[in-house]
Amino acid sequence: MPKFNDIDEKLWRDYSDVETGSLWLIDKRDNSGVHVGDYHGNFVPQIPHQLFTRYTKKNDWILDPFMGSGTSLIEAQRMKRNAVGIELQQKVLEETMQRISLEENSESKIISICGDSGTVDIKSVMNSAGIKNFQFVIFHPPYWDIIKFSDNPQDLSNCTNLEDFKNSFGKIIDNTTRFLEKNRYCACVIGDKYSDSRVIPLGFYCMELFMEKNFLLKAVIVKNFGETKGKNNHQNLWRYRALKNDFYIFKHEYIFVFKKNF
Repeated sequence: MPKFNDIDEKLWRDYSDVETGSLWLIDKRDNSGVHVGDYHGNFVPQIPHQLFTRYTKKNDWILDPFMGSGTSLIEAQRMKRNAVGIELQQKVLEETMQRISLEENSESKIISICGDSGTVDIKSVMNSAGIKNFQFVIFHPPYWDIIKFSDNPQDLSNCTNLEDFKNSFGKIIDNTTRFLEKNRYCACVIGDKYSDSRVIPLGFYCMELFMEKNFLLKAVIVKNFGETKGKNNHQNLWRYRALKNDFYIFKHEYIFVFKKNF
C-alpha cells in the first residue's frame, strides 16, 4: 500500500496526540498565531491538523474550496504542506492572505484563487504553479442557510432549497476532486440544520453526494461543539427552548473521509 502520510508505524506509541477514533472531543479551539475565532462559521484548526497528519505528507498539495479565514491554509503552512484556497469574496480573500503572510514559511507555497469553486479555472492556476495534482481536498461548506456569508447567488448559503444546495455543492465536488490524485483522500466537514420543526440531515445528504460519485467512504467522525458565535452566551436560553419543545440542541458535526480510487 503506497505511503500517504509521514507517520512512522514503528514508532506508533509516540503518536498519542493523533486521533484514531471516530469521536473527537476538542475542549477549545487553537487560537495560536494568526488563527482567529471571530470569522463566522470557521472550524477549529485541530480538524485540518488531524486530517493532514493522517492523510498527507510534507510537500503535498492540499486544496480548500471554501477558504474563508484560511484555517486549513494556516495549518498546511505550519505543517510544511502546500495549499491552494478558493474564496468567493475578494475582500475576505485579501484579508486572509495578508494574515497568513504573517506566518510565512519558506518551505511552503500558499496560493489563493478568487471565484466560484464550482466553475473557477483551477487547472490554469495549477499549470502556472507547476502543480500536477492535489493529494488532499478539504471541504467545509456553509451549512446551507444557517449563516449567510454574502449576497452572491453562487454562495451555497443563498441556495433556495435542499436540491439547489445539493446540486451546487455537487458541482463544486466535481470541479475540485477531478484534480485529486488517485488513491488519495478528501474530507467534508458539515453539520445538520433544523428547519420547519424538523431536522434536515444535511451531513448525510452531503455524504451521499460523494458516495454517488463513487468515492469510498473511509470514516464517519463525530466532533463535539458547544459555544458557537450564533449561540454565544445563550446556552441557558437554548436549553429552556429545548425542554419546552420537542427538539435536541445540536452538539456535534460530522467529518466524512473519502478515498478516490478512480
